[in-house]
Amino acid sequence: MLSELGHLPMDFLLLAAAVTLASLGFIAGRLRAEQFSFNGDEHPNSRPNAHGYFVLMWSLVPVVLVGLGYTFFGEGTSRAILRSELPAGFSILSPGELTTYIETVARAARMPDFLSGERVFDTVTDRYGEIRGTLNLLTLLLACVLSFGGMVLARRSLSPAFRARQHVESGIEWFLFLCAALAIATTVGIVASLVFESMRFFAEVPVWDFLFGTRWNAQTSAEFGALPLFFGTFMISFLAMVVAAPVGLFAAIYLSEYASGRVRAIIKPLLEILAGIPTVVYGFFALLVIAPTVRTVALWINAQLIAWGLADGALLAAQPTSALAAGIVMGIMVIPFVSSLSDDVIRAVPQSLRDGAFAMGATKSEAIRQVVVPAALPGIIAALLLAVSRAIGETMIVVMAAGQRARISPDPTSDLTTITVQIVSLLTGESEFDSPKTLSAFALGLVLFLVTLVFNLVAITVVKRFREKYE
Repeated sequence: MLSELGHLPMDFLLLAAAVTLASLGFIAGRLRAEQFSFNGDEHPNSRPNAHGYFVLMWSLVPVVLVGLGYTFFGEGTSRAILRSELPAGFSILSPGELTTYIETVARAARMPDFLSGERVFDTVTDRYGEIRGTLNLLTLLLACVLSFGGMVLARRSLSPAFRARQHVESGIEWFLFLCAALAIATTVGIVASLVFESMRFFAEVPVWDFLFGTRWNAQTSAEFGALPLFFGTFMISFLAMVVAAPVGLFAAIYLSEYASGRVRAIIKPLLEILAGIPTVVYGFFALLVIAPTVRTVALWINAQLIAWGLADGALLAAQPTSALAAGIVMGIMVIPFVSSLSDDVIRAVPQSLRDGAFAMGATKSEAIRQVVVPAALPGIIAALLLAVSRAIGETMIVVMAAGQRARISPDPTSDLTTITVQIVSLLTGESEFDSPKTLSAFALGLVLFLVTLVFNLVAITVVKRFREKYE
């Protein structure tokens, strides 16, 4: 029986319990408030719905808190109990092997009627299912008891003079505050995890060797010079912005200042479709179309330079996969980020600025170059920053079109790799999170975070300066 409870979808059950109990709380609070209106002794301070929402709030909060506790600690508690009950024979396993074994047991326990044929493993799996079932049952009972208790206490506190509406509004304010705090806490948690794991890595590999080393061979935990990864990341992102920045900005200027309403209604949605195409499709396009084209053009340039006597050998690498191919396709992918946001901020420039420029005798192009674009520059910088961040974080296109060789080469037709590709490569598979190979991925993530932070700080400074100029 308990093993069957271990297979229950607790997320759905807690959600159903929350909806049911909250509905009952609202009904109970509203019915109680309507009694005040029928008595007529004293005019109620708040409407019946406000009393209902107050009881609903105190019926819902306990279920939400229990659900959050189960989400964060349920799995860990079950595994800790199972670990404490394992026979003494499991002590021969290392901590990493024991963690992997328990993870396998947990996966098997999620499958109904799972039998591996191995008696010990099946016994451990059944016991884990019983632990999960017991925990699920206790969680549901605790959520229902606490919710019912909150409902009773909230209903008892109602009276004609009770300020239910003010309490409900305070509850909503607290909810909004918690949502904002959750976003901040998530950021702090991400940064803390990156810093903690990176410090473990830098305890084994010097920071200087990591940042300025020119040889990367982390798969064998031999060399951790990440400079080739930084070079590849910034080179491909630079090539992408060389494509996306002018095309996206000029497209935004055309759509906002020159295109008719009918043309704009057709072109803008077509441009924004590019943002909805999966990156793997861009990767296939880069691998099958752009990369062969880049290689063909590079080979033709090499042949012409040799024929004209300007070079003794091949000047360009002309690899089947190249940074230029990945950069071109990545630039196409981020064009909508630049064009759509830039179009919105350019259209938001007050018409009075344009009229003033025309009154001074400026042509339309002069008004755009000298008035409209500078006034919209903060938004344009934000659009470019978003595009750069999107390009730096891209992985699939680089894997398929740029290669995975860590090297420093100014030749855009050579194959390169990026930080994100190496992070995926290092964290793929059953790697233990205590080896320099795996910990190096967190160090790469920390560097990427710091670089993005610097970009944001520079952008904020530039935006503030130009905003003060045109406000």
